[in-house]
Amino acid sequence: MSALEWYAHKSLGDGIFWIQERFYESGNRANIWLVRGSEQDVVIDTGLGLRSLPEYLYSSGLLQDREAKEDAACRPLLAVATHVHFDHSGGLYQFDRVAVHHAEAEALARGDNFETVTWLSDSEVVRAPSPGWRARQFRVQAVQPTLILQDGDIINLGDRQLTVMHMPGHSRGSICLHDKDRKILFSGDVVYDGSLIDWLPYSRISDYVGTCERLIELVDRGLVEKVLPGHFNTFGAERLFRLASNYISKAGICHKVSTFAMRSLASLALRVTNSRTSP
Repeated sequence: MSALEWYAHKSLGDGIFWIQERFYESGNRANIWLVRGSEQDVVIDTGLGLRSLPEYLYSSGLLQDREAKEDAACRPLLAVATHVHFDHSGGLYQFDRVAVHHAEAEALARGDNFETVTWLSDSEVVRAPSPGWRARQFRVQAVQPTLILQDGDIINLGDRQLTVMHMPGHSRGSICLHDKDRKILFSGDVVYDGSLIDWLPYSRISDYVGTCERLIELVDRGLVEKVLPGHFNTFGAERLFRLASNYISKAGICHKVSTFAMRSLASLALRVTNSRTSP
């Protein structure tokens, strides 16, 4: 299957494109965001990487062909992982320039499929990307990041800047990217319009509460009007406030006990699954 078949996109305007993997039918299917700038283009998260995302970007016309002579074709392309979970980081190996928060850089560099929580089934991939492909063969490949991110870093695209916000809780290296001028938040799995997951390896409820408090502050200060999340649909500031507030209100002792049990089971399942070798 070609990259043009595997991916699809739509424009949100203002140089932002929403890309998805058409034949990965799962709640884990991550949103991929392309943000075009005057001096640099950024891909935020990369999906599973079962087909070439860079090939799609160029062959679909979202970016100018690298062989073209126009100046715009010379803009560097940076792939940023909001975190290293498999559904977001699987395609990072396809890019020359890769950025990730320092808390997860080592896991990415060694291809740690426990920390990437790799968990993929044949039933979720409704059309095989290549003949004979099986989900049990899938692994997040080791990638040496070329840019290590910290809270407060600025990714400069020329005509727009994305501020890195370290927002742990879902994972220890989760980040949001904040376009302050346009009041847009690329939130990864920090927040999306669904049940927030805090029971995976390296999730931490206390960190998540602090992160949600920070999200509420963004809303209270009028700094976010639109959220482009890691899963599901986009939403606005009112919904962001409600999602963050609801998480904080439910993060009591009962939630912590049940989460501990779920994390233990998830960790065991992931260790068993990722200790298997592919045939």
